[in-house]
Amino acid sequence: MWQQFVNYLVYDLIGLSPKSHLGSAVNFFIYDTVKILFMLSLIIFFVAIIRSFFPPEKTKKILGHKSKLIGNIIAAFLGIVTPFCSCSAVPIFIGFVEAGIPLGVTFSFLISSPMVNEIALGMLWMLFGWKIAVIYIASGIIIAIIAGLVLGEMNLEHLVEDYVYSISSAQCSCGVQEEQKQTWRDRIDYARSYVAQILKKVWPYVVIGIAIGAIMHGYAPANFLAKYAGPKNPLAVPLAVIIGIPLYSNAAGTIPIVKELVRAGMAMGTALSFMMAVTALSLPEAIILKQVLKPKLLVIYFGIVGLGIIGTGYLFNLIL
Repeated sequence: MWQQFVNYLVYDLIGLSPKSHLGSAVNFFIYDTVKILFMLSLIIFFVAIIRSFFPPEKTKKILGHKSKLIGNIIAAFLGIVTPFCSCSAVPIFIGFVEAGIPLGVTFSFLISSPMVNEIALGMLWMLFGWKIAVIYIASGIIIAIIAGLVLGEMNLEHLVEDYVYSISSAQCSCGVQEEQKQTWRDRIDYARSYVAQILKKVWPYVVIGIAIGAIMHGYAPANFLAKYAGPKNPLAVPLAVIIGIPLYSNAAGTIPIVKELVRAGMAMGTALSFMMAVTALSLPEAIILKQVLKPKLLVIYFGIVGLGIIGTGYLFNLIL
């Protein structure tokens, strides 16, 4: 029904031709903007309910007193549902270090949190189906676990900034109350405010992403990306990762672009690598983490995660 209304609006009321580049692009933009923002609101609401059970302090307790392997696995899974934003990256890292959680386990959490975005997971499921969503979450978790284990075995604690051990982690809670203090009314109120808070932050990126996708949909030559970024190009995956690093967006903002990249012929593994690079290897993320990591550790961290993302892209290009 929504597509029929958009067709009527664009082609009948506005008068654009369905065969024109502009008509196709405008139709795509209006249709996807409303659809994705609506989907986003629903997903964020239910994600917020889940997140209300995992405040940072509780997360630290769950990760404490575990073997390194178990700790890395739990950290990777907890990273999916626990708060991670630009304001919480540093204090959460500090809090984990203060709690005695091994550095490798901390990195598994920090990698999983932005990379395996639960909102993106829900949107991928709705747009591409459950198989792609499962591939996305499985690859992100595996990268987080392996990278955390590797970083943990390298004994890099001396490359953490010295002041980290003396700063309190109570600087940011991202609005999540302690779980034992919340009623269901509190959780629902938090979820509603969280929807408004996140939409206020991400809607420009979502709209920009949809606009880029709309331009590609209306104007990109047929099979253009299939030729240069399809599975037959061995350099497509690392190039997609390199292109994604300087971009500043979130998973919700990149999914409309990924959707159109795949439709235009980009291999799914390459598209997923691009999205993971944007969310887990962005320059803003590097600037934030530089507050707690010395340059050498930051380079090692990004290098290991980047290699994991590239390897995942190649693997799933072969599978899919």
